[in-house]
Amino acid sequence: MAVRAAVLPAVGAPLEVTEIVLPAPGPGQVRVRLAAAGVCHSDLSLSDGTMRVPVPAVLGHEGAGTVVAVGEGVTAVAPGDPVVLNWAPSCGSCHACGLGEVWLCANALNGAANVHARTTDGTELHPGLNVAAFAEETVVAANCVLPLPDGVPLTDAALLGCAVLTGYGAVHHSARVRAGESVAVFGVGGVGLAALQSARIAGAGRIVAVDVSPAKEELARAAGATDYVVASENTAREIRGLTGKQGVDVAIECVGRAATIRAAWDSTRRGGRTTVVGIGGKDQQVTFNALEIFHWGRTLAGCVYGNSDPARDLPVLAGHVREGRLDLGALVTERIALDGIPAAFENMLAGKGGRALVVF
Repeated sequence: MAVRAAVLPAVGAPLEVTEIVLPAPGPGQVRVRLAAAGVCHSDLSLSDGTMRVPVPAVLGHEGAGTVVAVGEGVTAVAPGDPVVLNWAPSCGSCHACGLGEVWLCANALNGAANVHARTTDGTELHPGLNVAAFAEETVVAANCVLPLPDGVPLTDAALLGCAVLTGYGAVHHSARVRAGESVAVFGVGGVGLAALQSARIAGAGRIVAVDVSPAKEELARAAGATDYVVASENTAREIRGLTGKQGVDVAIECVGRAATIRAAWDSTRRGGRTTVVGIGGKDQQVTFNALEIFHWGRTLAGCVYGNSDPARDLPVLAGHVREGRLDLGALVTERIALDGIPAAFENMLAGKGGRALVVF
């Protein structure tokens, strides 16, 4: 069956919206008609080679939709069920999974090497980060779908698959923000906005949002920021000035640039915690001297997928949505049609930032 999809023909090439031939679901597979897909900065990292996957590929790893067919042996979902795509399913048997650290599963991305579909001329296509959400329909392994809990709008639920899990997990699982602590979030994109809301949910006191764009202040404050700082070489000094010259308890970096990581570190108090969520390239080198590491006593930690277990955390997030504590709609800064996906990437390349929720 032919469906439209956004195909990355080669690393560094523009996406092409074209028809692809999608097979019927085989044993252990599920076919999903997408209601929405999120354009995440990680998709840009895939398209420009920062993160490497086999190409040509159908990108898109944040998605939600409705099951239209299931293959042999699939019992967890059935046609008609609303689902969220899970781009990093855990295998349950590797060393990390044995430790309960499913977000570090060694086999989570094995599916990216599979043949997902073909172009109309027979060229094999891979599924990007397993789920190939930039398409009208996709076929995925059964462990790449999670039932959508009641009370969550399907067209907003795509963001639960990455941005929200990552931002929420960075606050609650990695940084472990406690009530009354001060938090600075660097980068007011989708993940940053989710982190701001999550810091508010955690009961943080002062919540400082940092971004290069003054225009994002209103979004940041609506998400829970008590203060807004336009990024500059004086960012750390400004944040210390807001916190009695101490610095924040927790800094969460959602950009993935060496300068931003360093600013987040410098913005935390002595003994504070810095969590790096952003995915940077190998050329982004961050330096520290041995004395400052000893003197400041800070903790610097990486954060993969929010250190989240999607099966565990999705129902929790759905509860926050139903109770009005988490506003998914507030994370959507733009809605674009499928044909506009390449334009969304151009906007991201131009540094306009934000998150686009693709609705078709």
